[in-house]
This record gives sequence, C-alpha cells and structure tokens, in this order.
Amino acid sequence: MSRCALPFVALAFAAAATCAFAADNDWAIYGGTSDGTRHSSLTQITKGNVSQLAPAWTHSMEAGGDPQTHPLAIGGVVYAYTPSLKVIALDGATGKQIWLFDSGVAGRGAQRGMTWWHEGREKRLFTSVMNFLYALDPLTGKTIAAFGDNGRIDLSQNLGRDASNLYISLTTPGVIYKDTIITGFRTAESGPAAPGDIRAFDVRTGKLRWAFHTIPHPGEAGYDTWPPDAWRKAGGANNWAGMVVDHKRGIVYAPTGSAVDDFYGADRAGGNLFANSLLALDAKTGKRLWHFQGVHHDIFDRDFPSPPVLLTLRHVGRLVDAVAQPTKQGYLFVLDRATGKPLFPIEEMATPPSNVPGEMTSSVQPMSRIPAPFARQHLSEDMLTKRTPEAHAWALAQFKNFHNDGPFAPMRLGQQTVAFPGFDGGAEWGGAAADSKRGIIYINANDIAWTGGLSQSPATKGLGAATYQSNCAACHGVDRRGSPPAFPSLIGLGQRMHDGNIAEILRTGRGRMPAFPAIQGDTLKALQTYLITGEDNVDAKEIAGEAPAKYRFTGYRKFLDPDGYPAVAPPWGTLNAIDLNTGQYLWKIPLGEYPELAAQGTAATGSENYGGPILTASNLLFIGATIFDKKFRAFDATSGALLWQATLPFAGNATPVTYTAGGRQFVLIHANNARDKKAPQGAAYIAFALPR
Repeated sequence: MSRCALPFVALAFAAAATCAFAADNDWAIYGGTSDGTRHSSLTQITKGNVSQLAPAWTHSMEAGGDPQTHPLAIGGVVYAYTPSLKVIALDGATGKQIWLFDSGVAGRGAQRGMTWWHEGREKRLFTSVMNFLYALDPLTGKTIAAFGDNGRIDLSQNLGRDASNLYISLTTPGVIYKDTIITGFRTAESGPAAPGDIRAFDVRTGKLRWAFHTIPHPGEAGYDTWPPDAWRKAGGANNWAGMVVDHKRGIVYAPTGSAVDDFYGADRAGGNLFANSLLALDAKTGKRLWHFQGVHHDIFDRDFPSPPVLLTLRHVGRLVDAVAQPTKQGYLFVLDRATGKPLFPIEEMATPPSNVPGEMTSSVQPMSRIPAPFARQHLSEDMLTKRTPEAHAWALAQFKNFHNDGPFAPMRLGQQTVAFPGFDGGAEWGGAAADSKRGIIYINANDIAWTGGLSQSPATKGLGAATYQSNCAACHGVDRRGSPPAFPSLIGLGQRMHDGNIAEILRTGRGRMPAFPAIQGDTLKALQTYLITGEDNVDAKEIAGEAPAKYRFTGYRKFLDPDGYPAVAPPWGTLNAIDLNTGQYLWKIPLGEYPELAAQGTAATGSENYGGPILTASNLLFIGATIFDKKFRAFDATSGALLWQATLPFAGNATPVTYTAGGRQFVLIHANNARDKKAPQGAAYIAFALPR
C-alpha cells in the first residue's frame, strides 16, 4: 500500500520541481552516471568554500538496519529507503517527507538504490524489497498496476527451476537500456541457492525480454566448465554488485560472484564459467559478446564486489574506451571495452593446491601487476601489529599457527588460513569514482587480514543441528561462537531473543545475513530449539533436498588483537587515486581512524570502510565510509589533501550523492551504526550545503 505524508500541495510542488531542474542538477542513476563514474558536473561547492559546508537538514528514521542506500535525487526530490525497506520521497531542500511506500513485505538488510526511467512525460521509479521488483509513480509513490502483477514482479520466477523457497533479494538496483530494466540479485552463499541468471524486463509490462544463464545450460558456451547437471542444481554466479551500460555500443557490463558453496567446490569441478566473471552482454538480446574471468573455480569468496567503471584512456598513443573492474583481492583489471582485451598485462600465475579430499583447485589464477594492487597481498611476520609489545606478541603467536600462502591460498582442513586482504576487500560494494575524461579512478580499500578454515561436517542425527551446520555455521561457526562483532555469538541466544524474533530474522534476514525462507515447519522449530538450548532431539532428514556437504567452513574471523584492533600493521583502510593512462598511483592515503587511538597520539591508521566516494567537477572527492570515527570528508582530488570533515551522528557506511534543490548544491549521505554494535543505534539521511 502507499500513503502520502504531506497534503496534495506538496505533491504539486514536487511535480513542478520535476520540470524545473535540469538533468545536470540531479543524481538520477545509481552510481551517478550510466558509466558508473559517481561523478557530478556541479560546481557550486568548490575547493575554496568547501570548508564552510554545514548540516542543512537531517531526516531521522527508526533504529536498526543497514540498507547502505545510495539515494536518487531528481527534480529536487530525494528517493531513498528506510532501514525496514520502506520507500520514501523527501523534499531535497528541507528533508521533509513527501510520501512513503510500504510494500507490506517484511525486509531488512542491504537495499543500495533504485532505478529511474522516463520517456517523454512517462516516469517510473523501480524499487525492490526482497525478491519483488516494484514500479512506482514517482509523484505519488503508488504502484503502477500495468507492471507485472498489479505493480510488481517476483524475481524468484522464470529461473528455470523452482526458486520460490530460495533466498533472492535485489540488493543493488537494475540498470536501464532503452525500455528494459536489466537486473541481477543476491542469493545464498551455501546450498541450496538460486542460479544467478541476469535478466531484462520490459519497463512498462514487466514481461521477461531475455535471460543470460551464468551457469550455462546444455549447448551453451561454458557448459563444459561445470559438471553436466550443474545447471539444474548449482547456485550463485550471480550479479549482486550492480552493472553499468555503454549506451552508444548497446553493451551492459555485469560482474558476477562466486558459485555455491563459497569455500568448498568438490561438487562443481571445473573452471565454473561464468562465475567470478566480467560479462559484456548485448543489452538488447542478452547475447554474450565477451567475458573475463577473474577467479577460476573460486573457493576463496573472491566475488567481483562492485560495479565496473567506464572511462576513456590514452593508451599506447591512442584513445581507448576502457572498463575498469575493482576486486576484493586488491587488483584492478583494466580491459578494452569493445573486446575485453587487457590494457595492462594480466598473468596466469601458479597458485597452491588444496589439502581437502576431493577438491580440485585451479592451478593458476589471473593477477594484475599494473596498476599495483591497492591492498596488500601476502601477510608476513614483519607486517604484524606493533601497537603494543603485548599485542605484537599475541599476533606473532597466532600467526605461527596459521596457514599463509598468498591471495589464492585455499582454506585448509583443520587449520586457519590467512585471507589478506580479508573477505570484505580490497574493494567493496561502495564502488569507485572516476574522472572519465582524464582517466583517473578513485578507490577506497579495506586492508586488514581475516582467517578461515574447513572442517569435516560433524556427524549429527539432530534436525536442528544439521540445519544449523548447513545454513548458519559458515558465519557463526560450527560451535555457534561466531566471530564478534561482525558475526555475533549465538551462545545464550535464548536470553536475548524468543522464537518469534528468530523466525522473523530467518524469514527476512538482517544486515549482511541473508534470509532463509526454505527453513519452515518442523525444521524451523528444531533449529529454534537448537539455537536457544543447544539441544537437539529431533531426527535429521535431508535439508531442502540437499545432501549435507562433507566439509564446512568454520566461520569468518577477523584477525583482531585482544583489544579489538587489527592485528596487522596500519594502514587498515586507504583511499587511492590511480592514473589509468599509465597505471601509476597519483596518491594513496590512510582513510579513517579509531578516535581513542588518535587521542593517544596514534592517528592516521586508516580503518575498515564501507561505502564509496563521489567526485564533482570542482575536483572534490566526498566520502564517508569509515565505521569508527563516523566522519564525512572532502578531499582535493588532485593531491589527496583533506579539505573538510564533519562528524556524523552515525557511521556513513554508504556512498553519498550530490544534487541541486532550491538553487543550492547539497551533499547527502545515509548513516547508521549497524556495523558498530557498541555505539548507539540509529539511522538518518544527513544533507550538507553552504550557508545561505
């Protein structure tokens, strides 16, 4: 349903505003431009006056949730999500709510943006909640009944198999090509999971126009890189990070994630095209034009984590239209946009084998040396923390027990393996900004170590324990102890939650945790009992038709010292400017800090950061992203010098936008404390502008 929060006169104002503002004043596309450059032509805020920026308005919302929203701003109206995934339209000049759309579908977690389409006087705002894609009238917030089934389509349909009980959520918005919207989706990272088809739908009717099978069907290219029946039951290889479109060429560029399971692939022997690939597809037909696979047979969770960026470079004396794809492992792959040919050398380097019975790793993996990686690749003893002698001694003792063999070391059986950079980057979903004409890209990166491992699945006759091991152990550990704060312990869960709370979280997800809609009935009851009591007296049976995997991931673990700080030496997060004409860095600086360490004189450490930068024509680079200091910053894009910063009420773990409303340029960011459980929880959109 939909309801208006302001009277009709406010809607009339919004309609007038839609006509009054030019496109250059808007942020009408996720990523700023169809090229994904996160670039604005606005110049009211300059290097000379950015120090005067001050809060202009704040729109506070319910506490909890981490939608990570990169809003749209069109005609002076901001379109965004709340933490409970309701859609709101705000007056861009004041932050006052114009309308709110409540789909009635319960949802939580990432919902990073929306999609705008218009032709003549016809306008549509595409939003999503979980597996449903909605077409809204941007003036009223009401669904457009002619689209799909009374205003929405179900993305769990038309996938070539029954996916109605599988987790599917459109967390990053689709892209527009003419009169189609092209989408991927997020799915589970352990079986059962949906196949990651990329699909195009008619913007007016919701009718499926085409589908590209990222897990190839018989007779399709790449089919021989999977077991023969993989197309019927394998999952993942999905586009969850978003896409970009070259409208002149009619090409959509779609990066894909890893296949399921993330860390054990004995049941999917082969290279597994088109998982972990950058796909160039004909945007009209879905036909594959070329592909580049960044990881062969991924058992490292090295998805392509963000949309690519389209820009023009001067390469070997000529102008080349390029596509640049950031990675979790810290490489930046730069390819010819038309052919997929690398513009800088990419070597297939030998990588270590797995010690897990039945696992057949790829003997080589692609590595890019130019540009140099923007995150460290191999943890050594001299890179351990020296923050205090005690912290260093602890880190050294732990390090000596780890398996440590570079960026493509498979998880070991019975031993923790170093992942450096960690499972959350290098690059992450916030995306890069770029000056497409000058060929310069700006990327923020995480640069801390994580560890993980495999263990043989425990023998259990209990339905609750078996369900837990199949669905929950990858994040919360085989022993339910988790890896706080990112992955909380479930020990003593019954003291914090009751059955209804647990069922709701399993149904809708929360934060980075996906939903598990297939867990129902007796299986749900048995899992709830096991989570609350640790006891399990119900006989196990097959879970959702899938035989339990022989080996299980032991859980994500950040390599943190006993005081909770990264156990490697700084920088723990960086912001980088790279000239892609030459492949050389223009500058590299730490991004973020821990306030308590800074107060003790240890500043400029960098910190984990989530959410990307944006660039303006005034050569200003705006970024929030940092978790612990909760700062919003503006840098000189030429030099990396800090020009302005403000402390937000919550962490700005989203990519900002900039737009004009009422003659003023605003810079807007979503903020919440979902990733800092020790801080007061809450969420808000905060807009900054120059004084009147």
